[in-house]
Amino acid sequence: MRTYLFFFIFVASGFAFLIPGNAPGTVKIGKQEWMSNNLDVTHFRNGDPIPHITNDSAWQKASDEGKPAWCYYGNSDSLGKIYGKLYNWYAVNDPRGLAPKGWHVPSDAEYQELIGFVGGTKDNGIKLKSTWGWKEEGHGTGSGTDITGFTGLPAGQRTPYGWFADLGEFGFWWSSTVSTENPESAYNLGLLNRNGNIIYECSGKFCAYSVRCVKDAK
Repeated sequence: MRTYLFFFIFVASGFAFLIPGNAPGTVKIGKQEWMSNNLDVTHFRNGDPIPHITNDSAWQKASDEGKPAWCYYGNSDSLGKIYGKLYNWYAVNDPRGLAPKGWHVPSDAEYQELIGFVGGTKDNGIKLKSTWGWKEEGHGTGSGTDITGFTGLPAGQRTPYGWFADLGEFGFWWSSTVSTENPESAYNLGLLNRNGNIIYECSGKFCAYSVRCVKDAK
């Protein structure tokens, strides 16, 4: 988390951020203001609880029925304190609102703006990856520089069958945009430990990924 009580300009590798009295847990990247940590809410914006599902069969049932759900990786509270919650896309898209007031889950266009700002998908994932927590697989792999302050963590995922996978190896963040080719899928941004690229693809709505919010336009 970052707290700035004054105007601060940071310039490195072509990046310049002007952050006026930035609130804790947020970072300015280009013209966008992002949360610098993964979402970790248990209730929708209207106050209704988001179902917390730990059982594998119950998770699969929610996936089959298109119902919202969240979990911690491995159903571990200690890991949840580090990585935040994993949400299926049905929670992301619920009309009761997943993001806190003043924030929203980014659209495909907003992720494309972020990717464009850091220079594209090739080798620029290191600018979004956290400086710790990523498994090393040889020279040039593992953690990033986090020059943007996005602090992307390798929180892994939960599959529609309830299995957990990829902790320390992948980080995935949902968008709010449904695939134009497959209505059962939605776009997401991904970072991985084995190289510095950004992955941008579609995945089934029943997968559970991290969520990172961007501030509403004024």
